[in-house]
Amino acid sequence: QVQLVESGGGLVQAGGSLRLSCAASGSIFSSDAMGWYRQAPGKQRELVARITSRGRTNYADSVKGRFTISRDSAKNTVYLQMNSLKPEDTAVYYCNAETAGLWGQGTQVTVSS
Repeated sequence: QVQLVESGGGLVQAGGSLRLSCAASGSIFSSDAMGWYRQAPGKQRELVARITSRGRTNYADSVKGRFTISRDSAKNTVYLQMNSLKPEDTAVYYCNAETAGLWGQGTQVTVSS
């Protein structure tokens, strides 16, 4: 079964770091653009970062310079390294396989002030 499995969320103090992981089945990972989205309570889901199959990246303005998206083809995994976290980064973070239209189950990130 094709699926995305996220991990790495948690509770961290402002200024801290977390790394999210999203493991995907090889059939979709190798050719698909992958993205990380987030949804805070009462807000719409928004794109945080995206990486193409060739490694081209783009970021939301709010996370530029703090977050880094990367992918490991050998492990069929995409990562989101989050540094200098702020309370406004608190949200459920979702992994997305763009062309396949797949979403992970979400992982909670909470940043305390």
